[in-house]
Amino acid sequence: MKTHLGHIEIRVKPENLGFYADLMAFLGWSTLYQDDAMLGVGPGEGASLWFAALANSSANDYDGPGVNHIGIATTTQAEVDDTVAYLRSKAIPPLFETPRHRPDFAASDNETYYQVMFESPDRVLFEVVYTGPKS
Repeated sequence: MKTHLGHIEIRVKPENLGFYADLMAFLGWSTLYQDDAMLGVGPGEGASLWFAALANSSANDYDGPGVNHIGIATTTQAEVDDTVAYLRSKAIPPLFETPRHRPDFAASDNETYYQVMFESPDRVLFEVVYTGPKS
């Protein structure tokens, strides 16, 4: 058997669907489907993310059992910095002293792992990360 990741569905509050549509468009993802209750986005090939406006009143705890965060990879370190500027324009603060280099996650001394972590209005934790040659 050979499988691959198909999609992930994230439950969100209906009033926050626009946040995810704008964020994912900024990150270069295409809209696959959108209505008042659902947003599907994809990077052009492979897995997709689906934001379903079906959240109940439970608070998301990304440090509890379940998914910790969603990582979105960039092709340059500058794209991480562009994401930080975008988030600040939306009053979304970076978390955990990011953006920063994480040498403990880098594949070698010649590479970097440069990330920003942030929380969506629904407390979904995201990471935008560049891995590759140091610039």
